Amino acid sequence: MLIQATQLRPGIVIENNNELWRVMTVLHITPGNWRGMVQTKLRNLRTGSQTETRFRSEDRVERVILDQAEMEFLYQEGDNFHFMNTETYDQVTIPGELVGDAAPFLAPNLKVEVEFHDNNPISVTLPKTVNLKVVDTAPGLKSASATNTLKPATMETGLVVQVPHFITEGELITINTETREYLARAK
Repeated sequence: MLIQATQLRPGIVIENNNELWRVMTVLHITPGNWRGMVQTKLRNLRTGSQTETRFRSEDRVERVILDQAEMEFLYQEGDNFHFMNTETYDQVTIPGELVGDAAPFLAPNLKVEVEFHDNNPISVTLPKTVNLKVVDTAPGLKSASATNTLKPATMETGLVVQVPHFITEGELITINTETREYLARAK
């Protein structure tokens, strides 16, 4: 589907030079008496590399609509991650480079959104928060309740997060997947 370059918005997926790109930022530029331009920052969905591209405002670009499916993470085997479609129970293997920054948050049975293009997985989108179990952290300090200091804690997936001193091994905590910060004890 062709759209005007001026209709580009962050999050849209386009095809440019036979590659799929996700639009990260868009800036409309109108320099004096020249023609307007659209400055974009694009991320390649296959390689993860980023580039800046400038389109003339009258240019048309190919917008790509991706299929989305809710998938449940099953397990990791080497550099491959195995997921199951929650509706059809079909299983799919996604290589680590496509999972990317989501990998440290993937605990078994976590539900994620997977985007597909021509039945090939393109990206994994995490929920805003995940609950992970603390497997290693230093013992808490009695005096720490009055201060606002943090200590490192290792989660079941290997992710290290700064947590308050009252958190102990074996606890389930809620983590923000965008900022990688401790939010609260999981209920």
